[in-house]
Amino acid sequence: MATTPDDVAKWMLDELQREKYLYQETVVYDIESKFGKDFVYLNDNGNLAISRKILSAFKKLTGDSVIWERGEQMMRF
Repeated sequence: MATTPDDVAKWMLDELQREKYLYQETVVYDIESKFGKDFVYLNDNGNLAISRKILSAFKKLTGDSVIWERGEQMMRF
């Protein structure tokens, strides 16, 4: 069975619950290595970024319980 954006989003939520923080710079490389290049892309700045489909699925799972800390480039409860 193929991995879906929902699967990756669920993994992200599990990691967030375990670690309390998800740093973009770290988690994007974890996603690429665990799930493949289909779930990441190069953004306009040339940096690896999490697929919008995954971020949308993650938002559906977490609602308003997770916030993006722009300055720290990380997600937290």
